[in-house]
Amino acid sequence: MRLLLDVMCGGLVAYLRMCGYDTVYAGDRDLETDDELLAVARDDGRTIVTRDVQLASRAEASILLESRDVEDQLAELSAAGLELSLEDEPAFCGRCNGSLESVESTASTPEYAPDSAETAVWRCRDCGQHFWRGSHWNRVERTLSGLESTGESAGDRGERGE
Repeated sequence: MRLLLDVMCGGLVAYLRMCGYDTVYAGDRDLETDDELLAVARDDGRTIVTRDVQLASRAEASILLESRDVEDQLAELSAAGLELSLEDEPAFCGRCNGSLESVESTASTPEYAPDSAETAVWRCRDCGQHFWRGSHWNRVERTLSGLESTGESAGDRGERGE
């Protein structure tokens, strides 16, 4: 499933990309009007994820969310049938949605990234950003596993999404 998130759902972008969804964020493309969002969704075959009832009703395919809280929104997406688990091999850049490629273990990495000989590292083919399974990956994994195991809302646990 290819997704298009409106600006009200921007907190979900990284989670969905890490779960293997081709996810375009309206804020990254300066899509401001409903008509612009609908045109991109139609042209690219994307499902719109929104909290806007009118926008959802006009879209060919949409998922309407009620909550403002990211973890509750994730639970709503799960209830709508989206598989929310981290990919073994990440496919999409968390920054720009570009395709990721594995970095060879003999290749050098930027100073901010771990040594690719010691840790699996991926690089975005579009923006060059490097990714690996670090503390952010672990936090996302805990959040997603919490959705599956407890069914509690974020508010029940006093937590907030990123």
